[in-house]
Formats: sequence, C-alpha cells, structure tokens
Amino acid sequence: MKPAFSLCVYCGSRPGRLEAFTQTAKAVGEWIGRHQGQLVYGGGNSGLMGIVAVATQQAGGRVVGIIPHSLAEKELARDDCDEFHLVDNMHQRKHMMAERADAFLALPGGIGTFEEFFEVWTWRQLGYHNKPIGLLNVDGYYDGLLAFMNTTVNDGFVSDWQMTLIQQSANLEQLLPLLIQKAGLSEGKGLDAI
Repeated sequence: MKPAFSLCVYCGSRPGRLEAFTQTAKAVGEWIGRHQGQLVYGGGNSGLMGIVAVATQQAGGRVVGIIPHSLAEKELARDDCDEFHLVDNMHQRKHMMAERADAFLALPGGIGTFEEFFEVWTWRQLGYHNKPIGLLNVDGYYDGLLAFMNTTVNDGFVSDWQMTLIQQSANLEQLLPLLIQKAGLSEGKGLDAI
C-alpha cells in the first residue's frame, strides 16, 4: 500500500540529555505510523534517529533509511528498514532524502541536523523545491536559533519572506498536520482525521 505521505525527519544521532527529546522522537514516529505515513531518515539506529524509526515501524508506518558507507558503523545502520539504501557520500544521502520526501521536519540534533535543515531551507528559497519545512522546538531547544534568525532579519541579511518558509512549533500535534496539509496531501489520502 502506498503511504499517505512521506516525511523526512532530521534529528540527532545522539539522544540528547533531556527525556523530552526521546519522548518527542518516539511520538513523531508514532504519529507517522498512525497516519499511514512513511519516514525518510538518515538510516541510523543510534540516538533520536533510531527512536523515531523504531516508533514509526511499531505504529505501522513505513521506513526508508539512507546512509553513507562511511557512517554505517558509526551510526549503527538500521538495515531492517522497509527500504534501506547504502550510498557513497553525504551529498547522495541528502539528495535522495529530499527526493523521497513530501515535507521536512527537524527535531533536536547537532551540526548535521542543522546543516540538513538549513540546506533544505536554502533550496526552498532558491526555488529548487516547494515542500514545507518544519522545526519542532522541543522544550525550547531552538529558542536561541530562532532568536538569532530574528537578528539576521533585523540586520538585513534574511528577509521576512524567507522566515515564512519555515513552520515552527513546540506542539507536534499542530505542526505535523500543518506540514502535511501544506504539502497538499490532506485531501483524499486518508488524512481527513488529522
């Protein structure tokens, strides 16, 4: 059965120090599975990455993992995904993840998560894609980043329009349906209950 939607999730290969991070990763995976969705992610079994993947499958969702050979051991490649791809480098990983997604979501993570989030945001403002991008601000994790982004607007480096290209919320039950709706997938695909 074709998934109702495909959500690319960027998140940490570590769990972070707060229980809220792991609980949210689990809740995101459960939400994807409950709504017959597909998770596209970095293919690892460590940290928040592994948590969201396991939760998605346990809730009945489909999981696509994409990981470079060089990270397969470090991030404990999860080759029991519904679809698992070993690729040559990070560029191929990110390109394939972006192609397979209807929307993007960043959970807490480190520099890899930031880089992936900013790249798809940059691609969006350049017109390379028109897919919605969400930032799930778990327990205020992204407060500092959002404050800095307001500084970039005030100082004339980022426009108000560019800021409208991302959706941010601390509430996954509000943010995830919004992303799917903005992707144009809320009609006729079993998502009426979202």
